[in-house]
Amino acid sequence: MFSKGLTRLLLALLGALALSSCARPAEVRPALWLVEGPGGQKAWLFGTIHALAEPVDWRSATVAQALAQSDRLVLEVAAIENDQATASAFANLASSPGLPPVEQRLPPDLRDELAGALKAGGIKPGSLDGYESWAVALMLQQAASRASKSNSGNGIDRALASSWRGPIDEFEGAAAQLGVFDRLPENAQRALLVASLEGQADHAAESRLARAWAEADLALIERETDGQLAREPVLREALLVGRNRAWTERLTTMLKAGGRPFVAVGTAHLVGKDGLPAMLEARGYKVTRLQ
Repeated sequence: MFSKGLTRLLLALLGALALSSCARPAEVRPALWLVEGPGGQKAWLFGTIHALAEPVDWRSATVAQALAQSDRLVLEVAAIENDQATASAFANLASSPGLPPVEQRLPPDLRDELAGALKAGGIKPGSLDGYESWAVALMLQQAASRASKSNSGNGIDRALASSWRGPIDEFEGAAAQLGVFDRLPENAQRALLVASLEGQADHAAESRLARAWAEADLALIERETDGQLAREPVLREALLVGRNRAWTERLTTMLKAGGRPFVAVGTAHLVGKDGLPAMLEARGYKVTRLQ
């Protein structure tokens, strides 16, 4: 069984967290690294968050300088602003015929929580029964995020994509990213569904991780990541380590070709022994924390 904070952590990897609203954009300083190769290659790694309750002022002088020296922006999903394409990719993966009703995929003691989550999200009972368990979990979590006024329009990925005037590359794309969930075995998908329901009201974890991102508190983010995914090796490999290995391969190929990419991905991908900085250092690159 996952703990109540796991779905918040998953959204740090593949979804959304929220900061408290404020009258004016708050200044935040997310983590930023410089990557240098033996042949003078350079890249920058910037930790993002995918949704916020309010806009924030994240573009420090250090980030602006890094962007000015880069020749391309690299995101998890290049078409981050194309909600229709993301919805289409979700629709292509999310449903299957012959699934049992959602309530039958849950322990009996969580069926009241399911009813409450559906009501709070304005979702008709039974309308999610044709969706796979991972998709139900994400849909319920998105409904909870909307209720908390979290807005992907304020996400840092979108802000970068909308302001960048050069080429934009991607590590995955929407279909491949959602496919990470779709390939999970059913027992892991159902555990995600349970965690989504158990974490509906876990605003303390949401706030804690949001502050950690804003303040570049990498130790806290690493503890949360290790503490949650260490107990679930299938999820750790699928959602974090395997993706980081693939991204490291793509990034080193860009560097060898002479690119100077500014890489902006969820901060949980950048911490610990399995983060991108550590994987790049293992390949002989110098990685320096700038912010």
